[in-house]
Amino acid sequence: MTIDTSGAPIEALTFDLRGETFALEAGLVREVLDLLPETGVPGAPPFVSAVINFRGRIIPLVDLRVAFDMEATAATIDSRIVVIEYDLDGEPTLIGLRADKVHEVTTIDRAITEEAPRVGLQWRADFIRLLARRDGDVIVIPDLDQIFAARGQSTVTVTPFNALQA
Repeated sequence: MTIDTSGAPIEALTFDLRGETFALEAGLVREVLDLLPETGVPGAPPFVSAVINFRGRIIPLVDLRVAFDMEATAATIDSRIVVIEYDLDGEPTLIGLRADKVHEVTTIDRAITEEAPRVGLQWRADFIRLLARRDGDVIVIPDLDQIFAARGQSTVTVTPFNALQA
């Protein structure tokens, strides 16, 4: 895949996960929230182990740290939930993403972006859409399509009640 470095800059919300800076296209972001009460979902994979009530709607709460094999940490005063609207299976879906700290909406020039190298990364390269270098730091722009396809699937097998009686 060739990255278009001549295209328009990316307007992105930057946030931290375990001390690493990540960014999401600002157009996906609907709201940044303080932490809300969570309801655990029995049998759900750790990637989406809870739901929250967002303005009267129950939405999944995703932990991208799980996708990137990072250790989960306790919430702090800086922890936030970033609510995005993302197209899943052709349907616009509200999803909450955990963030250790939310920074700002910023412009990322396409000229400073590059593909993730196939070797030498601590994370799956297919989970990273782009890397951007700015002020000596690296900003990771995740590939949500790949992450949701790989990690969003439940590993729980449901056995129909009829099969248990056989």
